[in-house]
Amino acid sequence: MDKINYIAFIGSFLSVVIVTPFVIKLALKIGAVDQPNKRKVHLKPMPRIGGLAIFIGVVIGYFISGVYFIPITAISLGGIVILLLGIWDDLKTLSAKTKLFVQMLAAVIVISSGLLIEVVHIPLLGTYNIGFFSYPLTLLWIVGITNSINLIDGLDGLATGVSSIILITIGSLALIHGKTLILTFCVILLGSLLGFLFYNFNPAKIFLGDMGALFIGYSIAVISLLGLYKSVTLFSIFVPLLLLGVPLFDTLFAIIRRTVNQTGIMSPDKNHLHHRLMSKGLSHKNAVLFIYGMGLIFSIIAITSAYTPLWGTIIMLLVLLVFLELLAEAIGLVNEKFNPIISLLRLMKDKTKKTEP
Repeated sequence: MDKINYIAFIGSFLSVVIVTPFVIKLALKIGAVDQPNKRKVHLKPMPRIGGLAIFIGVVIGYFISGVYFIPITAISLGGIVILLLGIWDDLKTLSAKTKLFVQMLAAVIVISSGLLIEVVHIPLLGTYNIGFFSYPLTLLWIVGITNSINLIDGLDGLATGVSSIILITIGSLALIHGKTLILTFCVILLGSLLGFLFYNFNPAKIFLGDMGALFIGYSIAVISLLGLYKSVTLFSIFVPLLLLGVPLFDTLFAIIRRTVNQTGIMSPDKNHLHHRLMSKGLSHKNAVLFIYGMGLIFSIIAITSAYTPLWGTIIMLLVLLVFLELLAEAIGLVNEKFNPIISLLRLMKDKTKKTEP
């Protein structure tokens, strides 16, 4: 890794460490605080514009690294739209439809620059140019990942830590394959997140807020999109999906849960992965560390899949899918009655006992 990336990392890290206390004071002064309610874990009002500190760190790292010489106007403009959306929501609390519309606007800005998922590589089947479907797929990619990071932002340090694990993995792949721009973006954002984690890990002094969670989600979406771009092709489409396994897993089961329970897909609830882990007895900190561990497992599988025979990767994925389903059933991620595999295992066990002499 170039010396300038080390300097950019340190610059981003230190700037966030230094500026965050001032952001905390600003949040309290302007009333950008997260009030406790029945859906949330914290018990007192918390400042929630931590994304401002992260953004400042990213900007400083951006100029230190020299990336500003590269034309990324659309990406930057989309990021500013997401930041404005986040701070607006942190101050006024917007409707889900409004947030979705603005996120789509940011995605369209990126797409208009020509940054698209045009080629999809599928193991065993080959590589395909998807033509017109590049546009809706890229839109879904940016909006989906942006929201998935926001959805897991429910415990101190959770979204920040999981996002850091994702960035370390993408950055490692970029370093191995010599993709300098992607590596630099990862280093800058990672430095900012780790600096913020000093204040955001349990017990947190400040929250990311929508400003931070949406900005991080958008940034990861764009970084992974750069890795899928046809002239780069850092990894197949399945690698970033694996890296984003934790937020996508939680998002998928949130959709299933709300559909099964008929509560509305966009309706917030207190049954996300972290909520359910705590309901089963894990402490706040242990629930976060457990999900960190899940993120590491996804990252290890994502990296090793590139160096493992296809049959080995398939076995790892099948084992992972079974584990995730069993976990979802055990903690009641859909509801307490939704446990088809566990019920089947119990039935088989009961039948075995009856047939024993």
